[in-house]
Parts: sequence; structure tokens; C-alpha cells
Amino acid sequence: MKSFKLRYLLAALLAATLPLGTQAAAPQEVRLDYAYYAPTSLVLKDQGILEKRLAADGIAVKWVFSQGSNRSLEYLNGGSIDFASTAGLAAVLSRANGSPVKTVYIASRPEWTALAVPKDSPIKSLADLKGKKIAATKGTDPYLFLLRSLNTAGLGKGDVEIVHLQHPDGRVALERGDVDAWSGLDPHLAASQLQAGSRLLYRNVEFNSYGVLNVSDSFLKEQPQLIGKVIAAYEEARQWTLAHPQQTAELLAREAKLPLEVAKLQLSRTDFSNPQPGAEHVAALKAAAPILLDEQLVRPGTDVAAVVDQLISPQLAAGVIGQPLAKTE
Repeated sequence: MKSFKLRYLLAALLAATLPLGTQAAAPQEVRLDYAYYAPTSLVLKDQGILEKRLAADGIAVKWVFSQGSNRSLEYLNGGSIDFASTAGLAAVLSRANGSPVKTVYIASRPEWTALAVPKDSPIKSLADLKGKKIAATKGTDPYLFLLRSLNTAGLGKGDVEIVHLQHPDGRVALERGDVDAWSGLDPHLAASQLQAGSRLLYRNVEFNSYGVLNVSDSFLKEQPQLIGKVIAAYEEARQWTLAHPQQTAELLAREAKLPLEVAKLQLSRTDFSNPQPGAEHVAALKAAAPILLDEQLVRPGTDVAAVVDQLISPQLAAGVIGQPLAKTE
């Protein structure tokens, strides 16, 4: 506990060293999203951790539900929330397309997407997908996962028929036999595995984006001390999550109205161990740059690597977590 308090003090000291003249008065209210794909946000909200930390400052906490990364970024860019929980690649796309987004914390490393086939499918490898129908939601982590997975087998999107469906509809299409495979997303993917026996054809955690916490450029400049306090609260929620897997699964199941076994499966493939933004996260996001350009998800000529460098802001998290900053070459 003493070491955590020391790291919290370091975060405040680090915030105080940021350029003078940029910090604004603390707001009367801080606004955060919470989401089923961001389990620590559920813990944070359920236990009132941030409310307790900010009570002495007279700062109220407002929670806004997010159904997905796009909605969360819409709220952030529209000024209705201050902290947005998203997939890492969604944040990259947002910044690349002109939104002033900064990633200040890594909430988790989820393996939330994989390629699934029906339980009795004759498909045994990625190469077997040639000429097949595959469901995916364009512009999402599962869609990019599909394209990167196909590339490993020497296939492109022209070698398959991609059926553009929303995540729940993709599950239905797979289980009805309307498509041969589905690039699925948890918790729908976990539910399909457990309830319909769907089989994971291909997994690759390296092709899964991180779960990240974002703020705007202006908020980062104006409220570094407040951001440090929010990160410290997230750290408390993360430590509790690691220490209480059963209770976390029960919380996720209750909030998302999932069977407990589905929540447990989703959490079993979610890594909460590396919360400080650093070289590993930068490299993983840069690895997806060719796909983003090929798919015209960013403007032609965009330097996606430079966008990632601009996106990741690790200093405040480093002050809280207490790890030295790594070079992000």
C-alpha cells in the first residue's frame, strides 16, 4: 500500500512538471464511460473507487454507457465525456482521421476476436477459407483480424466473400449456416462457443488490439493532475480484478446479462498485467498500418506510424505505475 501511495505521489509530482500555463482549474465533474468490453471500468463504477478518491476535491463523477469503441470516441470527440474506453486500433483510426485523441493508459490486452467455424465444419485451416463466405463487421478489430489472418495464408479479401454483418448478426449467420466462418467478438464469440459449440479455427493474440483509455489533447494539457488520479483509480480497480477473478466474472455477467460461464471465458482470455503504455503497444499498433492504408480506413498517404507515436502518451501512467519509460522507436 505504501508503494502504491508513493507512485500516486510521483504521478502528482510529474503532473506538476508539465508546461506551466496549460493547466486549468479542476472541473466540478469528471465524465467517464463504462463498457462490457472494459471490465475494469465496471469494477471502478461498481465500487465507487473514483468517487471516493475525488470526494476531497469536490469533484463529482458521471458515468456514461458505451456500446462500442466508435460510440465511445463519438462521445469523447463531441465533448460529452472526458475519458473514453476503446480498442487501440479504433483510437489510431480516430486520430489518423483528425480527432485529437491521446491514449494515456492500457486497460487490458484482450483476446476478444478470433475466426470461428461451426462445430461440424470441414474447414481445418485458413487455406480452406478460399472461396468461402465469412461474416465480419467492417472497420472493427474482428474485420482487421480477418484480413491479417488471411494474409498469413497468402490470401486476400478477394479470395473470400466477406459478408458485412454486425457482431450479433454474424454469430446468428454462422450458427444458421448462412456463412462458413465468422470473425467474432466477445462476448458473442464466447457465447457461440459455449452455447452452439462453435470452433475457433484461428487465434492470434498479436492481431488483437489493446483495450485503452483515451482523453483529448486539450484535456491532457489542462488536467494532468486529474488524469493521474483517474489512472490511479483504474490501477486500484485493475489490482482488485486480478485478485478477484470470480467476483469480476459475476459482475460482468450481471451487468452484461451474460451467463456466468460466458463471462468467465471472456475474462480467461483477457490479460490485465501490462497497463503502462510503452514500446510493446506502439509496435503492435504500427504493425496494423499496412492494412489500415490498404483498406482506405485512413486518408491516402497518412503516416500511420507517426499517428501512433502522437497517440500514445505514457508519462502520467508511468508516474502512477512506477515503471521507467521505455523508448518507442
